[in-house]
Amino acid sequence: MMRVWTGAAAAAPALESPPMWRGGPPAKRWTRGVVVLLACAALAGAASGAALSTVIAVYHVCFDRENLPDLGPFARFEFPTIGHVYDRNRQPLIELAREYRHITQYADIPPVVREAILAAEDKRFFSHNGVDYLSMPRVISKVRVGAWGTRLLTGGRRDNMRGPAIFPQGGSTITQQLARGVFLQRQTSQENSYQLRSLGILPRALSSVIGARNVNMVIRKREEIGLSLWIEQQMRRQFGSKRRAKEEILARYASFVYMGDGQYGFARATEYYFGRPLSTFTTEDVDKAALLAGIAKSPRDYAPSADDAVPILRRRNQILALMAAQGFISRDQMTGAQQRPLPDFVPRASQPFRSSAVVEHVLDELESAHADLSIDDLLQGHIQVFSTVDARVQRIVSDALEHGLERYERRHPGARGVVQGSIVVLKNRDGSILAETGGRQVYHGRATSYSDFNRVRQSLRQPGSAMKPIVYLAAFRHGDFALETLVPDEPISVPNGVEVEPKWISNYDGRFKGLIPIREALAESRNAVAIWITTQIGIDAILQTSRSLGVQTPLQRYATTALGASEVSLLELATAYRTIASGVLAQPYVIQRIVRHLGEVVDEKEHRSRPISMADGTLALIQEGLRGVVRIPTGTAHALDSRGFPIAVMGKTGTTNEFRDALFVGSTYGVDGITVAVRIGFDDNRSLGPSETGGRVALPVFQEVMLKVYRDGIVGPAPAFPDQMEQRITGYLQGDAPVLVSQAAVSSTAGGMGSER
Repeated sequence: MMRVWTGAAAAAPALESPPMWRGGPPAKRWTRGVVVLLACAALAGAASGAALSTVIAVYHVCFDRENLPDLGPFARFEFPTIGHVYDRNRQPLIELAREYRHITQYADIPPVVREAILAAEDKRFFSHNGVDYLSMPRVISKVRVGAWGTRLLTGGRRDNMRGPAIFPQGGSTITQQLARGVFLQRQTSQENSYQLRSLGILPRALSSVIGARNVNMVIRKREEIGLSLWIEQQMRRQFGSKRRAKEEILARYASFVYMGDGQYGFARATEYYFGRPLSTFTTEDVDKAALLAGIAKSPRDYAPSADDAVPILRRRNQILALMAAQGFISRDQMTGAQQRPLPDFVPRASQPFRSSAVVEHVLDELESAHADLSIDDLLQGHIQVFSTVDARVQRIVSDALEHGLERYERRHPGARGVVQGSIVVLKNRDGSILAETGGRQVYHGRATSYSDFNRVRQSLRQPGSAMKPIVYLAAFRHGDFALETLVPDEPISVPNGVEVEPKWISNYDGRFKGLIPIREALAESRNAVAIWITTQIGIDAILQTSRSLGVQTPLQRYATTALGASEVSLLELATAYRTIASGVLAQPYVIQRIVRHLGEVVDEKEHRSRPISMADGTLALIQEGLRGVVRIPTGTAHALDSRGFPIAVMGKTGTTNEFRDALFVGSTYGVDGITVAVRIGFDDNRSLGPSETGGRVALPVFQEVMLKVYRDGIVGPAPAFPDQMEQRITGYLQGDAPVLVSQAAVSSTAGGMGSER
């Protein structure tokens, strides 16, 4: 019988030819009477329940002060803001935030914007104590009695169906909106659920009358009102007067409220939508102030967009009318502002991010080196990070990589958009990173972001012949070798596994030159010589030297490690060359200092560096050898010895097996110089193609970076190499250099390697 009352009786369609009984058939009159009695009983129960609920609610709102949230961050104005990573000149590299917001003090909100906010949201804001009781009759008049009646007549079956809630939205003061947004986010997000969120006896009883969804809303509203009264009371105590408390609350509202498209607060919205600071607004901008004030009600509907402008225009004009009605502006001002068109809004195009690898490095260093800080601190704007990067160098590096890839793609059109590269620039003095590009700006049609793969640090690849300077430095440290020592450029083999034919080493040009000076072998990147030296000094000497230069990745104890067969990161390779150029051992770093939002410096460490331990003159030998790679006409980097490149550099090319990677790493001299490392190759390790060597692919990128950095005076003048060093190279070129013959080389040439093949 109950199912008939609560379902079919209420929803039964009218008969086409009803019997002519007065008041309907007896059965229908009886059913309707029962429904009326039940409704009256429900109303009576609701009235008594409402009375009890009212008493409890008043006590809770006015007197219950248990389990209150911590008001400290609110009072201190510690809302989530924007974290920045700055360059060494305090230029922002990126903004990082979960909520993109600028904190705005009351005095920084122009009067026209304050008036627009108050007209739109809370005209009696400065007079009430958190709750506007005068607006309650208007809110109560909007209670959807019909929806309540339907709920009663259906016995709650519509509780789990879509439809309007009994209680309307709106009527909240600015303080209530803040209380809801700051302290009641979870309750607000759950209140539209048809599942009762409070398990108390009274909420369960009330849900049978008005439904679980509406009970959730009532409980949230009760919490909101209580918090609003408490917030205003505490803010008055904090700031000494009602007026000052109100000003602070309004400033927090103007900074906190969501303004659409990921932007929070009026200051951020003004910059985002109008491209100008909030502080520039005057009475001439009343139309824009009204537009901004209208966004807070529903950013989805009223935020400026390139779509439907009608609701935005209507909302703006409503607020202008409210401002005139409340005496904030004159009727003439209102009419003039309402006649203005909406300002143009062009969605911001996503630009490739030039500093993605830098930011990835910053985030990693932040987490690994600062146990008491996290990425979340940066995302909430609690800290600001000042990096070692120079944005000017970063732009040069990013452009140079793109230009280098474009040149390669013109030779290989099928590689367009997929060939990759990376560059890092270090200061020689301390290893600080001036620029870091971990990949091209657009890869496979997608712009890079700071979460992308950083090929400077995360990619371990073979360095090829760029490894050879470490081999020669190990030989100089061994004590039996100098730049003029003659060494054999002859056929030589290395073990290739048990019961497998040995691997014969060849040079790039396919020729062998016999006894040649080490200076020449290094300049021309002779593979056979590098392997022969390894057999003389042992692979362990090379591994030890690599570690002393800052290479931390374990290298394989194979002879072919001398030719770059072991994998390292580009940053480690750059660090080794930087150490050679400066004589100073220091690990690379990218964070200069960290500052909290109140200006407290969290960390500004002195990064440790120390001179490397080597015998006198040893380091100068490898520096001179690498300078010879550039100055000797047959050197693999001789293209850098020209009038068009008036910068004295030393460096080395690198080309890996089957032309998979092309590298160039080079430096200007001493602690005042810089080191630049470039690597170009495919992520899937395919070949770049025949003759695509480090000298052809990577060296021009290095050249562009060095030219522009020194041309623009970013790092000062290029340091000169010592005169004696340059004169010795000149003497070699003129045939005046002495010749030193290694006894081991003579023995090998006479009866060793040449006869093995």
